Amino acid sequence: MKDRYVVAILGATGAVGSRLISELADSKIPIERVKLLASKRSAGKKLQFKGQTIIVEEASPESFDDVDLVLSSAGGAVSKQLLPEAVKRGAVCVDNTSAFRMDPTVPLVVPGVNEKQLKYHHGIIANPNCSTIQMVAALNPIYKKWGLKQIIVSTYQAVSGAGQSAWNEMRDEAKDYLSDRPMHPEILPTKGQKHHYPLAFNLLPQIDVFEEDGYTHEEWKMIHETKKILLNDADAPEIKVTATCVRVPVAVGHGESVYFTVDDEKSSVHEIKELIAATPRLVLQDDPKEQLYPQPINAQGKRETFVGRLRADAENPGAFNMWIVADNLLRGAASNTVEIAECLVKEQLM
Repeated sequence: MKDRYVVAILGATGAVGSRLISELADSKIPIERVKLLASKRSAGKKLQFKGQTIIVEEASPESFDDVDLVLSSAGGAVSKQLLPEAVKRGAVCVDNTSAFRMDPTVPLVVPGVNEKQLKYHHGIIANPNCSTIQMVAALNPIYKKWGLKQIIVSTYQAVSGAGQSAWNEMRDEAKDYLSDRPMHPEILPTKGQKHHYPLAFNLLPQIDVFEEDGYTHEEWKMIHETKKILLNDADAPEIKVTATCVRVPVAVGHGESVYFTVDDEKSSVHEIKELIAATPRLVLQDDPKEQLYPQPINAQGKRETFVGRLRADAENPGAFNMWIVADNLLRGAASNTVEIAECLVKEQLM
């Protein structure tokens, strides 16, 4: 085991990359040196790490020579191209894209839920989808104590999940709408599709492309990632999962309405609340009399997952509803990625 590690951040100039830099600075990982990597377009930029100015380098296979740990958030195509090269050079990679999530040989990990899977890595660990992370974090203690039969989730996902350009477009749309000018969407719901729609003052029930069965790829990811994380099998039948994913005009912070059915029908709302309140990284905000419930604007900049609106389904014993909110760029991306890296170092799995 090394005393100090050389860490590279791939995609350092992006929205998640900037948060990876700050999360790494606050982490418990002993760092010898940090390399900041990005595309040729961003090479030469100067960024700060713990008061030190670091010049961003263009990412290439040779960038990973002598690197111990790679934290990646530069897009799936870049990850597929460069992370195997980093592994060849001896690095362990934590990837924040969808490139390796469904690879059965790659652990898909949420610390506090299934970090034991890290010992089976072969150089690459996948960070789950942001919307999946907050849901499994909230459901895991319930699953461990009472079991789960079914999960039905509807998401309310912030525009920042679609990138900075989508956020800029929504702001421009809002200005146009309030000035009675026509809006000119060019990005959402997804860049490569033939039709684009405004998000300002609107809701878009499409995130990513549609699959043949009518589900979007985002919905497909939530279904199969949840099964892989909780059951270690992306197609496991033991828990039935379905999802509807919606893009909403919120800057940062995904909300999720989750309906779930437990195996033990004797469980109660009071017991579930107590369990959530006692679970690390979860914050219970649930007091209807005081109108206390999680809100994206309050979760922004926080590492925790916030849970509220817990109530039983009066028509179906053993079924419950809850509302989950987390910062999608931090809890759903950068924070989870760095927590995985901390686990790797702590358990001597580098």
